[in-house]
Amino acid sequence: MTEHLPANHPPVAPSRVGVLLVNLGTPDAPTPKAVRRYLKEFLSDRRVVEIPRLVWWPILNGIILNTRPKKSAHAYEQVWGPDGSPLAAITKAQAAALAERLGDHVMVRWAMRYGNPALGAEVQALKDAGCSKILIAPLYPQYSGATTATVVDALGQQLAKMRWQPAIRTLPPYYDDAVHIEALRADTARQLAALDFTPEVLLLSFHGMPERTLHLGDPYHCQCRKTARLLAQALAPTHPDLKIEVSFQSRFGRAKWLEPATDTVLDQLAKTGTRRVAIAAPGFSADCLETREELAIRGAEDFLAAGGTHFAALDCLNTSDAGMAMLDTLVRRELAGWI
Repeated sequence: MTEHLPANHPPVAPSRVGVLLVNLGTPDAPTPKAVRRYLKEFLSDRRVVEIPRLVWWPILNGIILNTRPKKSAHAYEQVWGPDGSPLAAITKAQAAALAERLGDHVMVRWAMRYGNPALGAEVQALKDAGCSKILIAPLYPQYSGATTATVVDALGQQLAKMRWQPAIRTLPPYYDDAVHIEALRADTARQLAALDFTPEVLLLSFHGMPERTLHLGDPYHCQCRKTARLLAQALAPTHPDLKIEVSFQSRFGRAKWLEPATDTVLDQLAKTGTRRVAIAAPGFSADCLETREELAIRGAEDFLAAGGTHFAALDCLNTSDAGMAMLDTLVRRELAGWI
């Protein structure tokens, strides 16, 4: 429809629908300075660290931000690619692949909750481009206050700055969605078939959280367990002899975290006679530092040093055919009535 505007009216962008894929975050470079800036933003979020400020602030600024950036920068250096960190490069590629699937009538962009491109700036960019309706898609299969909720927090902060706000929808957690489980089954089976050995155990490693979050009512632990149970059931017909176990990685600090810990499980598996292990991370939508360095590099070192002989870290769904078909289905479902 042609819109007739009064003379001298400011240009009006045609109304469009936008989709913003959001992932956790990454430093801008694998350097201590960039990592320090990123960690300060990340670890200052009250949802990420639920310790009283009077206790946490001296620890963060006096100890962690003076010691951890150098160590983390070294880890990032090991996985950094020509397009930057794996998480940024893959999320960008997912957005491009989804845009191609959805067509010109939907604008797809991507953002990081912490770091760049910033979520608020990308919401504004979509609005400036004429998107009066925007789907925010946090790429966290399982819900947690420290992940999904922080996306909504940041969205609210951006909307509070906008006089003319777009209509907003958010993608719900999809931990037990049939299309998600099928995507995990298909891509896991494909990668297992490509290995040059037959794993005895498939270890499903999820990002850890302090155990107290479970007792405070966060559903993350239960949703991780359900994803693992459904995936195990889906793989059983074709992999009846494959033992599947669950663990939680990335412990930080002295508090008790969700268990069993991934590094502990790998050590115990090797020491009790398991020689061939594959590890997957079905809580991550894209490979990142935690999968490429913590699991693929350090996990392999730990398992082989403890007596294992064969180790493989499987890729996340990333831009695989199964992964993009899943994302396309989930997004189209949430866009119903808009496109």
